[in-house]
Amino acid sequence: MAITTGICYSYLQEILQGIHTSSDTYKIALYTSAANIGPSTTTYTATGEASGAGYTAGGATLSGFNVTLDAGVAILDFTVDPSWPNSTISARGCLIYNASKANRAVAAFDFGADVSSTNGTFQIAFPAPAAATGLVRIG
Repeated sequence: MAITTGICYSYLQEILQGIHTSSDTYKIALYTSAANIGPSTTTYTATGEASGAGYTAGGATLSGFNVTLDAGVAILDFTVDPSWPNSTISARGCLIYNASKANRAVAAFDFGADVSSTNGTFQIAFPAPAAATGLVRIG
């Protein structure tokens, strides 16, 4: 199994169809190295999802939906970095998905190595929303 970083192909089509909006509820789920998620993923799946104290299946709700344009690149960002306080979790990657639209996948990310927390805060630091570094970039 593998986690592959990329914008989900289905999401690229769905944004042109007007399916996803800023008022939707977006979530982020954590996955172990046993998961098989990537650009071909179309919806959230519990298969290979991380588990542990302080983590609930389905992940956390993202907040601060923000779209900007930098050097001709459209960037989707969430202004609040997701975290799981007082948690014991081990994860290899994550999936952002739209819970308001039948759990449709947005993007998958491989952390490059297992990341863990032990009775502490598991936090994902999103990159700066710029053309070269933004979380979800189209352009």
